[in-house]
Amino acid sequence: MDSGPGTATGTGASGAGFAQDLAAQWQALWRNAAGAAQPPGGTPGPVPRLDPQKLQALQKEYLQGMTQLWGAAGEAAGTAQDRRFSSEAWARSPAAQGAARLHLLNTRVLSGLADAVQADEKIRARIRFAVEQWAAATAPSNFIAFNADALQTALDTQGESLARGLKNLAHDLRQGHVSQTDESGFEVGRNVATTEGAVVFENDFFQLLEYKPLTAKVHARPLLMVPPCINKYYILDLQPANSLIRYAVEQGHRTFVVSWRNPDASMAEATWDDYIEHAVIRAIDLVRDIAGQDKAGGKINALGFCVGGTMLGTALAVLAGRGHKPVASATFLTTFLDFSQTGILDIFIDEAFVRMREAQMGQKGLLAGQELASTFSFLRPNELVWNYVVGNYLKGDTPPPFDLLYWNSDATNLPGPFYAWYLRNTYLENRLVQPGAATVCGVPVDLNTVDVPAYVYGSREDHIVPVGAQGGGAYGSTQVLPGPCRFVMGASGHIAGVINPPAKKKRSHWVRDDGLLPATHSEWLAGAEERPGSWWDDWARWLAGHAGRMVAAPAGYGDADHPAIEPAPGRYVRQKA
Repeated sequence: MDSGPGTATGTGASGAGFAQDLAAQWQALWRNAAGAAQPPGGTPGPVPRLDPQKLQALQKEYLQGMTQLWGAAGEAAGTAQDRRFSSEAWARSPAAQGAARLHLLNTRVLSGLADAVQADEKIRARIRFAVEQWAAATAPSNFIAFNADALQTALDTQGESLARGLKNLAHDLRQGHVSQTDESGFEVGRNVATTEGAVVFENDFFQLLEYKPLTAKVHARPLLMVPPCINKYYILDLQPANSLIRYAVEQGHRTFVVSWRNPDASMAEATWDDYIEHAVIRAIDLVRDIAGQDKAGGKINALGFCVGGTMLGTALAVLAGRGHKPVASATFLTTFLDFSQTGILDIFIDEAFVRMREAQMGQKGLLAGQELASTFSFLRPNELVWNYVVGNYLKGDTPPPFDLLYWNSDATNLPGPFYAWYLRNTYLENRLVQPGAATVCGVPVDLNTVDVPAYVYGSREDHIVPVGAQGGGAYGSTQVLPGPCRFVMGASGHIAGVINPPAKKKRSHWVRDDGLLPATHSEWLAGAEERPGSWWDDWARWLAGHAGRMVAAPAGYGDADHPAIEPAPGRYVRQKA
């Protein structure tokens, strides 16, 4: 975002000055929010109009706020309720308090302006997002001159904290991203991604990992997990205490996992079709071969997480179109199949943006992993960006080690053609839920043919795959898949809601044992029961009912045609973007 909004915000308090400020700010916000994604050669759209009555009320609020800023009423401006400005050091500094109050006043007024826009909802959402980004970036806590905590720390340490901050800044500039955790505390294969197993197959797209059984007997039907290819698989295997992979193995499932290759220039032309045919479908066939299910006409169970779930659903539809149904049940964790309600990510997607991306990389190219990581971080800018800017650089702190945030910083690239197809056919045009609208691997996709029992999970506070209060979202899959579905909602967000081991006894989940799946999530929730703790045990009971009889656990990895290549976690997961 350019400097226009920040420059205009703090100027004159007169009515004329306020109107001029509004015009300047709105031009800047519009350029960034509503006009940023123009097609090649396109022209910016018009500045949106504001409701005159709301604008007049906001002008009055602004003038009153400026008048009261230094008075007794200003003491109740809300700084103590904002954790960025709530410490004793902030309370002792009139300059810091004044800056914080002015910032909060400007934020309230700009938020009111966003609500006063006379435009369609998508433009309104973009402007709200621009306001949120501006408010997060220009907070006085982000600047050493106003951050009372950082100044006090500098005095207490005789400037050592500032020296550490500069050292941290230099380190982060070299690595190319803001440190959210002490990355030196983790190493893939040493203290994350440690469940014992072996690589039993690899091609240009993925390695297939098989895990060592932890029980004397296993279910006859093996389990294949398909994680998102926009991240590394070990979100499912962070550490033994919170590993969904290890948990599945402990439940007696012969477990296989797709470990995606981190794309380089050699994969710059890889498409969505390539990933479905040569990765997801190939993995399904391999697991059936290795477990002997192909010889008996047997089936496997499959799980897809996030984009991995979208890919799994697509692959099952392609296989069904070819007359094959090799999967006995499918689990979809925080997955979009119906993209009609995509939450905050929708603000980035329109025809102009997709055409721009298609022109950039629709035929060949790579989407840098750090670009994706930064996009997701800025969806929660205060928590995932500016919090660390303040701590790392202004206070000289080293963030504590946290396995989930280490994984979050371990970025992966995406092939441009894959990414461009995904944007247009899902987020923009929502073709997967329109029978025959999308053709993948030469097969018209029809999710109505994916008539397998499905376990569908959504997280209540998920900002990436909303649970679906207004249709679509995670819950929307229950309205698309024709087979029997069980829907479960967990507490927390996109990752923390999923990675919630039962032993921690944290959070809660919601179920409906009457089996009803009404048209909307809100209707479903009205009849749901909240239960304490993780949803994992509920899933384990459901999956056991589809996993077949118990048989002797295999003595080794793979089979004669697919011997162990190397120990898990393998080479692919160690590749850096």
